[in-house]
Amino acid sequence: MSQLDLALDTEISARHLSFVETGRARPSRDMVLRLSEQLDVPMRERNLMLTAAGFAPLFGERSLDDPEMAGARRAIDLILTGHEPWPALVADRRWNLIAANRGVAPLLVGVAPALLEAPNVLRLALHPEGLAPRIVNLAEWRHHLITRLRQQAQAVGDADLDDLVIELESYPAPPMADVRPQDLGGIAVPLKLLAGDQVLSFLSTTTVFGTAQDVTLSELTLETFFPADDATAEMVRASASGNG
Repeated sequence: MSQLDLALDTEISARHLSFVETGRARPSRDMVLRLSEQLDVPMRERNLMLTAAGFAPLFGERSLDDPEMAGARRAIDLILTGHEPWPALVADRRWNLIAANRGVAPLLVGVAPALLEAPNVLRLALHPEGLAPRIVNLAEWRHHLITRLRQQAQAVGDADLDDLVIELESYPAPPMADVRPQDLGGIAVPLKLLAGDQVLSFLSTTTVFGTAQDVTLSELTLETFFPADDATAEMVRASASGNG
């Protein structure tokens, strides 16, 4: 985005924006918020920008256990339970697992107990003692997750996310050249997971709180998985009913 484009989008003069950028003018509180909104700056970083400009942070940061977060927790529980029998989970900004529905546990059979003590969703997926040995399209899925994480780390400047990228990249993985084309017509990257001698195939969707005014809530990610084929749907339903 050019300086002129940003000035037009925020409805200020390019001259004034140039003065703000070079330090010749001090931005108002409203200016900081308008610029950060147009640049899609995450809420935590908006607070840092306000502080750097000499203003108090605007957005609170509450624990999910806070009574004021009861409505959000209720919404999360509704999504998780309403999505069953398909797997669904909630992760924080660093992909630590916050909650999961009953559809997730069967997928974690065989995962090393140490990985489940303080579970990180991406570590569970790609660690050699996690799900990685059972992911049929590991190279493709690994590329998808690491690319997504790297983009997030660059956007927020979080050193812990940078470290997680380095850690995930250090795990062994087959080369991308060995990946066979998937059968979804290029519309999405499926997760293909071995369950015994059968393959479960899922498509994932991501849900966020679009109107969040709390830092913690704005950083939550609800990841829901849907069966990508009829065979997967039948296997998951059978497992959930105890017939699998």
